[in-house]
Amino acid sequence: MLVPVTTRPRASLGRILEDLGTTLLEVVCGEPGLVDHVAAVVIHDPHDEPVPQGRALVLGVGLREPAAIAGLLDELGRHDAAGLVVRAPVEVTDELAAAVKRSGVTLLALTRGASWAQLAALLRSLIAEGDVGEIGPETLGGMPSGDLFALANAISTLLDAPITIEDRSSRVLAFSGRQDEADPSRVETILGRQVPERFTRILEERGVFHDLYRSDQPIDVAPMPGPAEGHLPRVALAIRAGDEVLGSIWAAVHEPLSPERRQALCDAAKLVALHMLRQRAGADVERRLRADLVATALEAGPGAPEALARLGLADQSCVVLALSPLVSPEDEGQTATHARLVGERQRIADAFSMHLNAVHPRSAATLIGDVVYAIIGVRRDQTDGEERAVRVATDFLDRIGSSRRLLVGVGSVATDNAALGRSRTGADRALRVLRLGRSATSVARISDVYVDALLLELADLANARGDEPTGPVARLMAYDAKRRSCLVETLEAWLDAFGDVIAASSAVYVHPNTFRYRLRRLAEVANLDLADPNARFAAMLELRLLTRTP
Repeated sequence: MLVPVTTRPRASLGRILEDLGTTLLEVVCGEPGLVDHVAAVVIHDPHDEPVPQGRALVLGVGLREPAAIAGLLDELGRHDAAGLVVRAPVEVTDELAAAVKRSGVTLLALTRGASWAQLAALLRSLIAEGDVGEIGPETLGGMPSGDLFALANAISTLLDAPITIEDRSSRVLAFSGRQDEADPSRVETILGRQVPERFTRILEERGVFHDLYRSDQPIDVAPMPGPAEGHLPRVALAIRAGDEVLGSIWAAVHEPLSPERRQALCDAAKLVALHMLRQRAGADVERRLRADLVATALEAGPGAPEALARLGLADQSCVVLALSPLVSPEDEGQTATHARLVGERQRIADAFSMHLNAVHPRSAATLIGDVVYAIIGVRRDQTDGEERAVRVATDFLDRIGSSRRLLVGVGSVATDNAALGRSRTGADRALRVLRLGRSATSVARISDVYVDALLLELADLANARGDEPTGPVARLMAYDAKRRSCLVETLEAWLDAFGDVIAASSAVYVHPNTFRYRLRRLAEVANLDLADPNARFAAMLELRLLTRTP
């Protein structure tokens, strides 16, 4: 029989797999993207007739043989099931692949070490009624979903010891009460929300982390060096979801734990893993949902009004900001560096979003591609929207610490959907000017750098068409290349100085008389009438475009 676990549809199969990542499930065969929603999670019982239920995700507990799996796939295909989950590893035979194709049911594998109960509870959470990722009254194992502090207190009661829940980097995710009963090192850890580096180094030298992550049982950890009465021993246990180590639980104990309490700690770690996975999935879904809404709003298409309404920005004018770290092309091309950049950009996006929520609640920010975009709401009666956006961005740059220079382009104020698209384009154009070093500031409005942005776009057009320098400038370039002279530099300096020979000669470090000679010579070589304003403008524009050619 197929025993229903839950029957409240909400998420597609592709979205569920994205939320879980590869921690618990992997696709063996099939097309999960074709399943638009999962209506239920059911458990297969081979000793009873199946209950017809469309779009069910079936947990094939105990199924091993390819022939048995293929037979069940055909049966589930007749019931329009969403997918079948079996225990990994799965041998994909020709018969099995044909059954998947014939039935249209996606075959998934549950990673080794993960429990079916853990998977069922997590799937139930992900397809529960309401927005995916929303943490509300939903519970897992009797605890509010994602509430690691409540779990820490419950585990502390079971063990009769203060505990901490930490991630793989020894950052404290949650801690229980009664920390005053622990030692000074635990107090220091709680205050800093991170195990001090000197203690981490000692644990690494002792091989504690090596033993911790290789064992599925609690390990005993000797006290830190120091006065005997000053430090307590620890009992630590890795938190696992299948083969992935999510973190660890640390208990400060006065005496060894009894076998019953050690078993209680093992059982509690499974529940902590479930909550950590649910918390991670919820955060990923919320982040993706916000990114989708911001992207839809910035596209300024038919869905923009609804997206702005869901972001709380429907009744306001808006300004778009585009933020990005300054990155060299060499760094972008290196795989290892690129991976770090991806993480760095996401951290910057999270920090910018938090900053905006604190100083400008009517706003939304997210990472789209390699740029962090923010939409800031402005009251329609305010006329200084761009200036406010610049102040918000400047304040953020002053507060954040980053190893890279951060750049922010600010678009124009948008009063409707079409204008919001133009504001996004303006922010992108201003950011490009900053990235190419055309401005000495880190924050620029498009109105401040409009001419530079326009010249860059003209240079792009010329490059796309394969245009080459022509006329006087081309003749000067050819002359300089042949004679190794510097007539192009002389012309550019003279134009930049508005014809002031003294200032121009000083800029290129030559005597004024020498500069005058060069000026007469370039006029002859280029056949350029320096007294003609149109000729001067044409030469200046072409020189500007040359300096902006990639």
